Formats: sequence, structure tokens, C-alpha cells
Amino acid sequence: MNAVALTNMSLEEKLATMEQIWDDLCQHQNVQSPDWHQGVLQTREKNRLAGQEQPMDWQEAKKAIQNRTQ
Repeated sequence: MNAVALTNMSLEEKLATMEQIWDDLCQHQNVQSPDWHQGVLQTREKNRLAGQEQPMDWQEAKKAIQNRTQ
């Protein structure tokens, strides 16, 4: 796939492609997170404990993303 093919895809097609890529990546057990990711996770956990953020089920999150893109 090249940049032209991506440009011609609808938003829904791009999101579906990204989901397929993530599903494939999840099959690989030795993928390392980047160093900055730990800081983001710590900030989110701090916000969650302070009541500023609430966790969301992955299925609910996907629906929320789909609703925002329609």
C-alpha cells in the first residue's frame, strides 16, 4: 500500500485497516513499547486515581470512535 492508496481510502476504511494492523501486532509477544509510553500510562493512572479520567471498555471505545467519525 502506498500514500496514494491511503489518500483514496475513506475514514472508515482507514480505521478498519488500523484495527486489522493492531490485531496482527497483538499476535507478536515481543513488541516493545517506546520509552515515552510509560510516562503517558503513569499520567493516565494518576488522573484516573484523582477521578479525572475513567477507563473505558475497548468495545465501547471503538463505538465512540466510530460515532465521532460518522
